[in-house]
Amino acid sequence: MKTVEVKGMSCPHCVASVTKALNGIEDLKNVSVSLEKAEASYEEINPVDEAKIKEVISKIGFEPGAVK
Repeated sequence: MKTVEVKGMSCPHCVASVTKALNGIEDLKNVSVSLEKAEASYEEINPVDEAKIKEVISKIGFEPGAVK
């Protein structure tokens, strides 16, 4: 399970937007977004470039942070 910081979320709609965006990445599964922790966690079916994860988050108006 990996996590990525997501800055700028303020409501359940933000969580839903980030969840939908990350679920749109083909090789991710079990996406879970936490408003309280300001992060998203996910599992990879096949390796996904961190830049791709960050790009998808940025495109919907949030600021991605470190991937752990």
